[in-house]
Amino acid sequence: MIVAFSVSPLGVGEDVGEYVADAVRVVRESGLPNRTDAMFTSIEGEWDEVMDVVKRAVAAVEARAGRVSLVLKADLRPGVTDGLTSKVATVERHLAADAPADGEAPA
Repeated sequence: MIVAFSVSPLGVGEDVGEYVADAVRVVRESGLPNRTDAMFTSIEGEWDEVMDVVKRAVAAVEARAGRVSLVLKADLRPGVTDGLTSKVATVERHLAADAPADGEAPA
């Protein structure tokens, strides 16, 4: 399964990067495949291990902020591994098929 989640403290002002870094640190230390972008951190693994990491990431932010917002989206697909990479590779393959060949003008 892949889980994309965002955890943010509430009531601490606009600059929340330090708090978010606490959550991302927990994810990276988990050893599970993960990626962080401007909006979400994605993590891949089995249900119990992924949800445990999410819970600990929320707790890391909650330890410093009295109120926390969590947004979570999950892709539950048994038997799929390396989904973080393979899903993106599939999209890139389709985009590459649309690209003009060398020497051709773009459409």
